[in-house]
Amino acid sequence: MKRQAPAAARNRQPILDVLQPRLPREGLVLEIASGTGEHIVHYAAARPELTFQPSDPDADARASIDDWVRTLGLDNVRPAQEIDVTRAVWPVERADAVLCCNMIHIAPWEAAVGLIAGAARLLPPRGLFFLYGPYRRGGRHTAPSNEAFDADLKRRNSAWGVRDLETVIEQACAQGFSAPDIIDMPANNLSLLFNRL
Repeated sequence: MKRQAPAAARNRQPILDVLQPRLPREGLVLEIASGTGEHIVHYAAARPELTFQPSDPDADARASIDDWVRTLGLDNVRPAQEIDVTRAVWPVERADAVLCCNMIHIAPWEAAVGLIAGAARLLPPRGLFFLYGPYRRGGRHTAPSNEAFDADLKRRNSAWGVRDLETVIEQACAQGFSAPDIIDMPANNLSLLFNRL
């Protein structure tokens, strides 16, 4: 039942290193598009004082997440929820931080718009909104590998693709977020850390 993704095993600690000083001291951390569940259980094990809410629209992914939680015996992770970010109402009504890794390029742009709007609805002032993944900067790919990845995504689905960093920031600022801190990550990815104004 548990799924494993080699990329998740590689990047979960670098992501946690970025998140650690930014996560709230207490409260609920919502992860959108939790995938295999390997990220959220890693964060939850490191921050037992926080409650974590995983989510994914895919039933098999939710089963994997819940299996990881059971196997590791984590009591600060809630059962995975089905969340469609394009809907105006989510089953979670508030959160102290919203995290999303590697989703907005493997989904239509409407999903990114819905994600940002949903995070804005849920978060309190100064609440953390975290995005991780590859981005174009100034209209250009940051590495040949990202350009090849983008072409592959668009071959698979014309609505997918590596997003322009500036467009994502503009969308977030329009929904009431601060300009982000931008941190370079391994494998030509970026961490974007927004705060709700």
